[in-house]
Amino acid sequence: MGGTTKATVTEVEVAGRTVRLSSPDRVIFPQRGFTKADVFHYYLAVGDGIMRALRDRPTTLQRFPEGVEGEAFFSKRVPARGVPPWVSTAQITFPSGRTAAELCPTDLAHVAWAAQMGTVVFHPWPVRAADTDSPDELRVDLDPQPGTDFADAAAAAGELRALLAELGVTGWPKTSGGRGVHVYLRIQPRWTFVEVRRATIALARELERRRPDLVTTSWWKEERGARVFVDFNQMARDRTIACAYSLRANARATVSTPVTWDELPDVDPDDFDLATVPARLAERGDPHAGIDDEAWDITPLLEWAERDAAAGQGDMPYPPDHPKMPGEPKRVQPSRDRDRTRGNTA
Repeated sequence: MGGTTKATVTEVEVAGRTVRLSSPDRVIFPQRGFTKADVFHYYLAVGDGIMRALRDRPTTLQRFPEGVEGEAFFSKRVPARGVPPWVSTAQITFPSGRTAAELCPTDLAHVAWAAQMGTVVFHPWPVRAADTDSPDELRVDLDPQPGTDFADAAAAAGELRALLAELGVTGWPKTSGGRGVHVYLRIQPRWTFVEVRRATIALARELERRRPDLVTTSWWKEERGARVFVDFNQMARDRTIACAYSLRANARATVSTPVTWDELPDVDPDDFDLATVPARLAERGDPHAGIDDEAWDITPLLEWAERDAAAGQGDMPYPPDHPKMPGEPKRVQPSRDRDRTRGNTA
């Protein structure tokens, strides 16, 4: 009575390094009862899978020091003090031109350290530390709009699979951890963010042409309808997606989980969570195990982009926090565009 209780701290050996774990009993997912120790040990259990997604990538950390129902913040800079000397960083450049030294995992100890710091969700950039201005990963984000659900996103992914097969490239699907589907392509790191985004838009437009009833590329929500939106701006600089095997900050503690193409139409994304994914990975292996085997030349998509531009389909609006980009159309909601509402489309 009247005294203080010393906080529980343990030390865990991870990848040959000693990582502290403090406050292991702090509840992070209240509705499931999962604690900070559960999160920490989850990431150790899926180590091979998450390192395949994070290795040498600058990574933004989505941290929840008091749990997912508390305040969250995105950590884009590794603190200057109080960090183990072995923690690696990589310098990234924001659209504003400012720079930051982000966590750049080189081994699983980095992931464990981030979990100790309250990280629930890992958001890696689509680049490696060797060249942080040239993406080596093209990410297709299939985002169901109101009136659609995961089954629609999976159907859109199936159409994308067929399109990629025609191009001779392998896509690697995963659940988003919510209602969406992500498909990743490993690409040669020869192009800028602007070029890879253009390639993604061209791929999305071709998908939309093939299934206009199912897929939309409309940036403005009022034009999307009950279709699956291909969020091409996830390839804009400083836009990131929760990586494979990352937990998501929702009540169920779901996981963004790699799946095979054949099982995608039949899975329920809610079945993949903190409690179930480690066993799945141990029993079945990682469906993304071969993702680094081959890097694709995106020249065909850039040729499609040139074709589309010649037909009057040029660039699309960037996210609001980006500076105005060359050739970018108006960032004006169509229903509020005075020229458009007056019938002037010039």
